[in-house]
Formats: sequence, C-alpha cells, structure tokens
Amino acid sequence: MIKQVLFLSNGHGEDLNASLILQALLESDPALTIAAMPLVGDGTTYRRLSIPIIGPTQTLPSGGMIYTHIFNLIKDLWSGLIKLTWRQIQAVLKYSKKCDLLVAVGDIFPITLAYLSGRPFVAFIVSTSSYYEGRIKIPWITRWCLKSPKCQQIFTRDAFTAQDLQQQGFKKAVFSGYPVMDVLHRTETDLALDKFSQPMIALLPGSRLPEALNNLALLLNICEEIAKIRPIQYRAALVLNFTEDDLNTLGQKVGWRYIGEGKLIKRTEKNEIVMVRCFYNAFADIVYESDLVLGMAGTAVEQAVGLGKPVLQIPGYGPQFTYRFAEAQMRLLGLSVTTVGKKPNEANLFRHAAQEAIKILHDPDYLHNCVANGRERMGSQGGSQEIAKRISYFL
Repeated sequence: MIKQVLFLSNGHGEDLNASLILQALLESDPALTIAAMPLVGDGTTYRRLSIPIIGPTQTLPSGGMIYTHIFNLIKDLWSGLIKLTWRQIQAVLKYSKKCDLLVAVGDIFPITLAYLSGRPFVAFIVSTSSYYEGRIKIPWITRWCLKSPKCQQIFTRDAFTAQDLQQQGFKKAVFSGYPVMDVLHRTETDLALDKFSQPMIALLPGSRLPEALNNLALLLNICEEIAKIRPIQYRAALVLNFTEDDLNTLGQKVGWRYIGEGKLIKRTEKNEIVMVRCFYNAFADIVYESDLVLGMAGTAVEQAVGLGKPVLQIPGYGPQFTYRFAEAQMRLLGLSVTTVGKKPNEANLFRHAAQEAIKILHDPDYLHNCVANGRERMGSQGGSQEIAKRISYFL
C-alpha cells in the first residue's frame, strides 16, 4: 500500500526546510504520496516542486511576523487571518484521515494541528532554540502535544536544543542536521571579482518585498560610508521578485544610479565610483566568496553563519527585520553576528556600521572564530537526508 505523508509548515524558512526533507524522502521512496499545507504565505516553495497543497493559502501583511509588533497582528486580522486559519484547520483535519504520518515543521501552530489530527506525527522545531535563553521555553500546549504517544520524534535545529530537551524529559528529541545548509550549491556564476586587491562584502536584504527593497536602500548607505574609508567590492544576492524597475526606482530614492545589468553606482565626494553588483540565483556563490556579510534577513543570515562568515546587521523598518529580530538573531547565532544601532533612522548609524565592518575585516582571530562558531550553531550539510532517513522508520 502506498504511504501518504502530509507536511505542515508556517513560514518561509519552515517551508524551505520541509521541502528539502520531502525531496530527500521521495529520493529514498519515490512511491510515497506527499502533500503539504503551508500555513503562512502562498506556499511558493512547494508549488515549485509540484507538491499538492491541500487547503487555502494567502500572503498576509505581516508575512507571518505577527510576534514582532501588535500592529502586524491587527493588519493580519483585518485581512482575514481568522477565516483563513479556520479553513486551513478544516482542510488538514479532513485530509489527514488518510495519512500515515504528518510532519509538522515550525512551532506551536503546525505541531498542535498535527496532534489534533489524531494521526502519528513528527515535529521539527525550527523557529526556536535553546540558544535564545539558554533553556528552551515551550508553551504548555506544545509540550502536551510533544509528550503525546502520537509524537514519534522531535527534531531540533541544533544539538544544544536537543540536549536541552532531553534534559527536560523529551527523550524523543534529536538533532540530525539543519536542512537549509543543504541548498548551498555554487552555480559557478561569474561574479566579476578581483580576488587579489579588495575584500568582497555580500549584501543580503531579505526575500520579502517591499521590505527587502527598503533593506537594500539602508545597506547601500553603509556601502557609501565604507567607501569613504577604503575600497571594497560589493555583491548583492537578490530574489527574483526584484525587478529592474525596482532597482531603478530604489537608486533614485537613495541618490544612487541604476545603469542596467544589475549595477547600482554612486559617485563619492572624492569623485570615485562605488558599485554594487546585483545577482539573481547566485546566493551561494556570493556568500562563499564573501569576506563579510551585510545581512537583513532570516534564513539567509543563518546560512551565511553556517558557512563561517561574519555578519553585520542594522535594524530595519520591518515588519520582519527590526531591532528585536536582529537582537534575537544574535542570541541564536552567537559571536558571528554583530548588530549596530537600534533604529534605522538613528544618527550616524551608517557611519558606525561602516567603521564596524572595517574593524571586522581586519580582525583575523575573530574571523577564525566565526568559522568554528558556524559549525557549532548550524551543523554540517546532509541534514535533509538524515531527517528523512529517521522519518522513514515511522512509515
């Protein structure tokens, strides 16, 4: 009999982790029937893989970041969050009746929904870690679900969290790797780098528009300030949602000029040209080659840290990348991440960020420590296959 598996996930990073695990499952057993219910966003990651989506999806104003500010929750409620959630719950409870296993990737919502299905499930706790507070704090509802005999396994995003959960009595908790590290494959894109004269700084403005556009505008200001100190090469990793019109409008907004072919330029007070070259589908190439990352993203910053790169952050306007998010990311990812400032309109923010960037580039001991810290916080590649292998035991 063909086994049926339903994946539940609630966020962009969660969708990505889930999609990598399900691909590894299908590689080991192509006969599996797999479906998904993305609880946040439109499920683009699943749709690209032609994975059936069993219920309604919708991209809400907060992008799933309702915890960052009460106004985000209000906007989502106004846009139909309650109706959407109820319809998703109904879809999951109906579809799961014929499932052999549910895989809940995320936090309280997908895990609780998997439990309510009454079917066997595994949980991958992606959105929290013991690194945040030194001891993971799980809501009582989630604890109840994870203690249920229906919960077959608890996967964590790092070894420290698995050890913590074990000590708290969750004997099914294991760390088998972090799947997002498995997508970092070079495309051999020609980044037009001069590898022998100037360091390269990567710009990661995030994936959610229009926020990512606003983030890129802030990062360009840092580049302009760095140029006053020393010459640097800049490469920006953009998602396909960025258009040439977006870059042109952005350049005009912040005093830069878009000259086509992904090139944004700025003439300095010394009549020198600063150039930021933007690339699509070259994220891994850019991060691998970078000496420093200017990051205002979630999963992308985690991946950069996993590759041993130092990350410098400044707070944005949100809804995702605010100071609160950046500060939490520092606790999660440790010494590899530095945040400058607390508000995006703070006086001298860009100058201070530029000074910190130069300081990092000239600190070989710190750069060496970032490599070790990245391995500890993010693990090595191969997590997708390891998690899929463990999941297959329950099918």
